[in-house]
Amino acid sequence: MMRKKIIPSLLLLSILFGQKSDPRTVALAGATTTIADGIYAVGYNPALIAYQREKPFMMQVGGFDLGLNNNYISMARLNFLSGDTLDSAEKTAILNRLENNGGLSFKMSGQAALPAINFASGNMAITSNLMYFSSYTMPAGMARLILEGNANNPNIDMTFNYEIMAVNETSFSFAVPFDSYALGISIKSLQGLLYMGIDPDSSKADFITTPFAVHGSGRYYIRSGVGGKGWGLDLGVATKEINGMRFGVSLINAFGVIKWNEPSFIKDVLAGKDKKFGNSDDVWHFKWGGKALSDSVAAVYTYNIDSLRADNLSSRTIFSSNSDVVYNLDENGKPKPFNIRYPAIFRMGASFKKDALLVSTDITTGFENRLYANSRWRWAIGAELYRYPVMPLRLGFAWEGMDRTELGMGIGFHGGPVMIDLGFSFKSGMWVHTMKGFNFSLGFTMTDFKGRKAKEGKDSSGPSPPLENSNDEASQDLEGSLSNENQEQDTPDKE
Repeated sequence: MMRKKIIPSLLLLSILFGQKSDPRTVALAGATTTIADGIYAVGYNPALIAYQREKPFMMQVGGFDLGLNNNYISMARLNFLSGDTLDSAEKTAILNRLENNGGLSFKMSGQAALPAINFASGNMAITSNLMYFSSYTMPAGMARLILEGNANNPNIDMTFNYEIMAVNETSFSFAVPFDSYALGISIKSLQGLLYMGIDPDSSKADFITTPFAVHGSGRYYIRSGVGGKGWGLDLGVATKEINGMRFGVSLINAFGVIKWNEPSFIKDVLAGKDKKFGNSDDVWHFKWGGKALSDSVAAVYTYNIDSLRADNLSSRTIFSSNSDVVYNLDENGKPKPFNIRYPAIFRMGASFKKDALLVSTDITTGFENRLYANSRWRWAIGAELYRYPVMPLRLGFAWEGMDRTELGMGIGFHGGPVMIDLGFSFKSGMWVHTMKGFNFSLGFTMTDFKGRKAKEGKDSSGPSPPLENSNDEASQDLEGSLSNENQEQDTPDKE
């Protein structure tokens, strides 16, 4: 029987520092493919830039977004598993859930808008955001070994997955409106800041048991990079609002790739006095086994368990491991660059607006399970209430399977040119005790000083009425002129 004290320790692993996010999107659980406005249309559907409200100038003064999530641990589940030991039914429930989800995974995402760089005007927008992603997955085989031992598990997969990446994403977006629809595109410059991850194609680990012994081996090939360059595209189409309804489709981060270990200003900033990155005098660098990781090397960790038996438990040669660096050079002796795909997201949605209520729904999916992307289909629906235009209220719900739900809520303050928005969502759960993570987002935006309210349309069929003061002055002048003419007519001719 395994003591349940290991469960809280696993929870601590989830407290570390996805997709582009903002307060309104978080509050609506992501249902913004047809309603994102201005600079916030970038990353969701660039075609919406053609339909900015009154086409105001829009600038993001600041913003912050933080997301934490795991696929199993919640306060309710910890309470359910509370006690000294786990019985067989509880063990089976844990293992089934972990194996169905590919192991115990933890994810974190962070985003910070660069002040005064994100702005939009007319049908164009320029945005720049600092983004951070990390993911860690403990294999389900590790949990099975801990909970059940090796007796009934002859071959256990022990391959871990780990990946972190920081990118500065700069986009130039524009949209072209037509009679009934608009097309939009975002051209993205991806400035890779840092990357470290286990190469899944070159890494493998297992734990093999026999009736008389246990043995295993593993090799993890870890690639790292500081300074990378790449490009990406966002493509989108959105209809005009017809009877309050709008439809849209977009492909986000299409063909996005970052090429690492390239010359970059990041290396120049971090390099030491010798102006070469990857030496001990650097301001900062990745380390492995006490050695600085440069562009020309990669990290390798290997272990070997040699026939663990009852009669040799005291032997020092049973378990051996080695941490080392290997050269990563081409035939010309130059560092081999490696490419990391920037995961793409497909989105389609619809929205309906009537009076002070806006309802939006989205269906999205990724094409791989990496970083912020997931290959499962996700449905989201959100509502925004403008009964008080100065303070919009938002509520959203998303479903990605019974184990991956999301409840979002938020509020805004829109007074004149100032827009302050706050969003919060419960990840993989509907409240505090059931959630397995959260997303918090806060944003500050400035628009033109005329505000964001719709202007009263002027009647263009005729001239504007004269001003009241001007009308009075004109009447006085006219009366004076008529009086003078009458006086001239009534005056007798002296001759």
